[in-house]
Amino acid sequence: MQLTTKGRYAVTAMLDLASSKSAKPVTLDMISQRQNISLSYLEQLFAKLRKASLVKSIRGPGGGYLLNVSAENVTLTQIIEAVDENIDLRRCHGLRNCLRGKQCLSHHLWCEVSDQIRGFLSTRNLQQVIDDYNTNEVTRIATARQTTREAIGTN
Repeated sequence: MQLTTKGRYAVTAMLDLASSKSAKPVTLDMISQRQNISLSYLEQLFAKLRKASLVKSIRGPGGGYLLNVSAENVTLTQIIEAVDENIDLRRCHGLRNCLRGKQCLSHHLWCEVSDQIRGFLSTRNLQQVIDDYNTNEVTRIATARQTTREAIGTN
């Protein structure tokens, strides 16, 4: 699979945008600072995300970006494909010419693994990832509090 920083950064930036509590547009500069992603790189990614109709841009003072559809309706596959990433582990990209012009022994294995990855990513949407993060964060904080109470001998 050729999932590079482009795909990972696009998903991260979209998660940042989707998790914004404000109805106001989010600037790429804000996302850049919060996620430590180059502003110029975000500009390239968001041009592709806008072209795929996943985000919309608001111009002028107070402008920025908003999701074009709800976080529940944006799958990770849509984001990854919007920025031209490929979810395919096969070297031959389905051409079956991976071994000197012929299909290799592991072709069907990589087809199946690629299908599993694509299937997983297509069933996960932005809102699910945000909800999972929030649940894990609440659990982490509660565990830290309990550990602190136990360390100082209170319940």
